[in-house]
Amino acid sequence: MGDIDDITKEKRVVFVTVGTTSFDALVRAVDTPEVKNELFKKGYTDILIQMGRGSYIPTRASAENGFPALDYFTFSSSIADYLKSASLVISHAGSGSIFETLRLGKPLLVVVNEDLMDNHQSELAEELAERKHLYCARPQTLHKTISDMDPGSLVPYQPGDAKPVAELIYRYLGFPED
Repeated sequence: MGDIDDITKEKRVVFVTVGTTSFDALVRAVDTPEVKNELFKKGYTDILIQMGRGSYIPTRASAENGFPALDYFTFSSSIADYLKSASLVISHAGSGSIFETLRLGKPLLVVVNEDLMDNHQSELAEELAERKHLYCARPQTLHKTISDMDPGSLVPYQPGDAKPVAELIYRYLGFPED
């Protein structure tokens, strides 16, 4: 363990991903002073947003009093490196992003896109949140969820136990139970 100066210099990156879609409501929510301030209060130094096909352009900023630095990009051939270096991941509710993040053991806050019709993704995210593997929010509740969250209380996801999740996915897809 280093002294307090070592800790304060450490970068703590929040990686935000919307996947290949457009999710302006999430990008816009992360770009609000309320969300940026809550992340700063939790000790995060940088926000990196993967904004996909979105049309809302967040405000690039260097770190300043009460706010982390913020940068963004549209797409990357692989987000694996961004996920690995993140201290917190804020993600859309896509199952690929969810499971890749959980597999890496990263604290995860999933934001449900309420504009999607027939949103099975929200059911998966809410089920995993009930099991304490991740936090789940809506764009308008994001700042409150960040304020209330304790990433240390999350239960590590054990990929070896796929049966309950597979049953959940099958049920949502309308396949019969075993």
